[in-house]
Amino acid sequence: QVQLVESGGGSVSAGGSLRLSCAASGYNYKRICMAWFRQIPGKGREGVASIAADGSAYYADSVKGRFTLSRDNAKNTVELQMNSLKPEDTAMYYCAANTGSAGVCFDGPRSLQIYDYNGWGQGTQVTVSS
Repeated sequence: QVQLVESGGGSVSAGGSLRLSCAASGYNYKRICMAWFRQIPGKGREGVASIAADGSAYYADSVKGRFTLSRDNAKNTVELQMNSLKPEDTAMYYCAANTGSAGVCFDGPRSLQIYDYNGWGQGTQVTVSS
């Protein structure tokens, strides 16, 4: 079973930047579609971005052009660079793994369907103040 450990996050003013990292272990990393989700209290978990083993990424419309997702298959890590942060980006951010994907993510929004992901990190808080 894959284990995911997140780091990064914190508090920043609107317009600022943060970087989230996630380290994976316990599974062949090159056979995992990775993603980030976020959640605010009282709402469901929302997909932010996904990335396949070949580095191809998909972004939710709400973060497109501001967030960049990358992965290092040698280090078994994935990083989410978040720029031009807005107060509405405030949430708990979760790293997720789809180990049934053979490293390929579904196309487009389908890649951010929560039920496809069977490995989750503990979450890291991002707070953006106005």
